[in-house]
Amino acid sequence: MTFKSIDRGTKSENASSLRGLVYAALFGAGTAAGAYIIVPIPPVPITLQTLFLYLAGALLGGRLALLSQVVYVLLGIIGLPVFAGGKAGFGVLFGPTGGYLIGFLPAAYIVGKWNEVLNAPSFPTVLVSMIVGTIPVYLLGVLQLSFVAKLDLVKAVSVGMLPFLIGDGIKIVAAALLAGRLTGYLGVIRKDND
Repeated sequence: MTFKSIDRGTKSENASSLRGLVYAALFGAGTAAGAYIIVPIPPVPITLQTLFLYLAGALLGGRLALLSQVVYVLLGIIGLPVFAGGKAGFGVLFGPTGGYLIGFLPAAYIVGKWNEVLNAPSFPTVLVSMIVGTIPVYLLGVLQLSFVAKLDLVKAVSVGMLPFLIGDGIKIVAAALLAGRLTGYLGVIRKDND
């Protein structure tokens, strides 16, 4: 009798882990698809990548949300054209916009962990988590843009952050609304198995 209980628990945990990995891969693929929905504003294009990042964080928890963005970045590093504008490779990560992509990793974890800790967050707390999660994207993005493009920090902020604030605000509200709708449909919501 004890073995059956342990066995069922293990099967349930394995199924949950597998489902979590599948969701992480799907959100990584969603981020890649979001890179193709683009408004080409130089030097940093507007895309829907962060919409999927925010959704991953709000729905999957810290570890799986981070994993979804690791999957996305690794797909680009190995040469699949998943970065904005169909770009790929290490060169993109070291280029002027690479800091934004690197910022996706801590951003996903922050949004995910925030919502995971709250367990049943409200719409306003989900919004705040996404706003806070955006900070590392802008911070790392603007710093790398400034360094690589040899722009002073004020110029880097004016071309690499300010034009995107309204669009990111809209994406944050949309992601928070979608997360509220999708919460009941996903079975790994905000559970971190660390």
